[in-house]
Amino acid sequence: MPIKDILVHLDASPASGPRLDFAMGLAKRHQAHLIGLFIIDIVPPFSAGADMGGGSAMAELLMQMREDALTEAASGEAAFRDLLRREGQAGEWRQAEGMTSALLAVHGRYVDLIVVGQPEPKASSMAVEAALFSTGRPILLVPYTGPAKSLCRRVLIAWNGSREAARAVNDALPILAGAESVTLLVVDPKTGPSDHGEEPGADIALHLARHGVGVTVRRVMGDDVGVGDMLLNEVADLSSDLIIMGGYGHSRLRELVLGGATRTLLRQMTVPVLMSH
Repeated sequence: MPIKDILVHLDASPASGPRLDFAMGLAKRHQAHLIGLFIIDIVPPFSAGADMGGGSAMAELLMQMREDALTEAASGEAAFRDLLRREGQAGEWRQAEGMTSALLAVHGRYVDLIVVGQPEPKASSMAVEAALFSTGRPILLVPYTGPAKSLCRRVLIAWNGSREAARAVNDALPILAGAESVTLLVVDPKTGPSDHGEEPGADIALHLARHGVGVTVRRVMGDDVGVGDMLLNEVADLSSDLIIMGGYGHSRLRELVLGGATRTLLRQMTVPVLMSH
């Protein structure tokens, strides 16, 4: 299925500009409608009540924080609309107020691809988790240090034969079709009918070939190195500019907790990562 609409989550951080440029490049390549979503999510400092004393002071603080956020949103909207005009790109601006994770999940359900930013160190990953686990859509994470100069041309697929990985590969087909090279990495493969088959990676490579996507299969042993670290090593060795992988989570009561490889990539990613769950 072609990519017809892309949602990019924008904010007031320095990383928002490069993220918008990346989303714009994808939208132009796929002739997709680009939606910029800016969410005003007011979270007062935990110590504000104790430091300022009294409900009126807290109300004033929240009002000032909202006014500042509205000013930032207006600046973001002007930059977004200017970029649409300069690029001759179809798109729209959306602005909402409330909890980022909830609103991103709602808006994300009605597009083909969600572009979000990698959380900065010590920042919450709730928005990313909401987009990944609550939308039923693929997400494309852009590093806070900025994406690579090339745009999804040299792709590395993390393949483990799981449902999530199969979903990610299928969701990424429009991007894979335009890639210059695609490498499928299988780490510590287990052969057998219920695992990777007799030739790990061969079945999914054949499936992709039927879609016109040529794939090089690499099978490596982890040697006690985590899958996430193995992926980052391969990215450096192959000069990859995009990782495709399943977004793994473990159920804990009524919430999902990110799996080990997903957490590693979320913390240490050096190139954009497309994930599906």
